Amino acid sequence: MSRFVHKPAVPLAIFLLAAVGVCSGGSDAPRGVAVGFVFDLQAKCDPPCKHGGVCIRNNTCHCSKGYEGETCQYANCFPKCKNGGACLRPGKCRCQPGYGGRYCHTVSCAGGCWNGGECNAVNGEAKCICPSSWSGSKCQNAICPQGCRNGGICVAPGICSCPEGWLGGACHNAVCSQPCLNGGKCISPNKCRCRPPFSGPRCEERKKSH
Repeated sequence: MSRFVHKPAVPLAIFLLAAVGVCSGGSDAPRGVAVGFVFDLQAKCDPPCKHGGVCIRNNTCHCSKGYEGETCQYANCFPKCKNGGACLRPGKCRCQPGYGGRYCHTVSCAGGCWNGGECNAVNGEAKCICPSSWSGSKCQNAICPQGCRNGGICVAPGICSCPEGWLGGACHNAVCSQPCLNGGKCISPNKCRCRPPFSGPRCEERKKSH
């Protein structure tokens, strides 16, 4: 005679208590170690549990470590992905443009910041904050406070590269290959402005009085 007594009130599903182990490699419990919940061997989950989750009761999933959601469909990153990043798989975030690092916690400027610029988030967008002597999206443009005239180009803070025929901090001094005479002034490359009564390319000619 059987030692077990059948009780009609008990459902047909077989329930095992914590003495039953769930062998799931990714679960929170080690393999073969009992988990502390009631586990229905006949339980059905529709849709099925994902990412190694175990169906423990009808439409109830026990998720593997690193996943969450009704069907274990969502990966879980800890700490959480920051700055709008999305958790792709446990511990792996997909970052929004302008952010980097394992959890999207660092700001990242495409191409980097040059000449001592620092990458910072400005209104949710990664931008280079430049020193006072540089400008541009990457701090690539030098600033010459005095300006560069006559076609000169600012190549370093306060330093102009001047075209041929011009000199000076702002490329403002014309160069005459031969000096202007008799008080004349070089006003553009190889062009003198003469003082009366002198004239000529170098102000070398004196006008005759009538």
